[in-house]
Order: sequence, then C-alpha cells, then structure tokens
Amino acid sequence: MQKNRGFTLIELMIVVAIIGILAAVALPAYQDYTIRARVTEGVTAAGAFKSFVADYYISENTFPNSNAQAGAGTPTTYATTYIQSITVGAGGIVDVAFTAALGGTVSAGELIRFTPTVAIAGWAIQWQCTAGSTLASKYRPAICR
Repeated sequence: MQKNRGFTLIELMIVVAIIGILAAVALPAYQDYTIRARVTEGVTAAGAFKSFVADYYISENTFPNSNAQAGAGTPTTYATTYIQSITVGAGGIVDVAFTAALGGTVSAGELIRFTPTVAIAGWAIQWQCTAGSTLASKYRPAICR
C-alpha cells in the first residue's frame, strides 16, 4: 500500500488553468482602472480652469471665450504626461485633451468637456461634463458618463 504525497499532474494543471482564467479577466479591468486614475489628473486640473471661468463670469457677467480672456496660461502651459492641453473655449467651455500615454484605446487629443450653465438667480455656475466629450465613457469619472 502506497501513500499519496502531494498533488497529481492533472490537479496542478487545473489550478494553473484557473489562475490563468482569473488573470485574463483581471488584467483588462485593472488596465481600465489605471486609465481612469490617470484621467482624474485631467479632471483635477480642470478645476482650476473652472475657477478662472467662474471668476471671469462674476466680474464680467459673461463667460470667457479663450484662455487669455479667462486669465489662464496657454492651452499647453498645463501639459503633463497625460494631459495634452486645457482650453477655455466659447461660452466658457473647458476642454481637457489627453495624450495617447493614457494607454488602452485612447488616442491623442481625446477630451473631456466641461460646459458651464448659470443657475440660481444668475450667480451659481453648474458644470456638466457629458456632452461633447470624446473620451470613451468607460474611462471617464462616474459624474461624466
């Protein structure tokens, strides 16, 4: 009578196959997560531009149409590894364009657009970031989907 000492080859192969399947599912989800984390850098940087637009609106009672009018630097002043440019456009719209370094299926120049609207008796500005954004929905923050 021989005593078994460990796993058979079949059992080991099954374990390796299960680990492979789990890894195949986890890696794409992790890649999307890292891209969303990189996009957050752009969303945070847009916060400063939202302040520029709001300040201009409070003093002039109209939205700025350019970075210079809003008191911000040139569109590429705030460029980083992941941010290509940040632009204030007509009507105070803030566009954050990303570089291809984000990874995944992101092409250079894809953007998240923040559109201001005036609410509450003309002094509160609300921002919407869904319309006009070209960055894939799965990479945008939840409030921008």
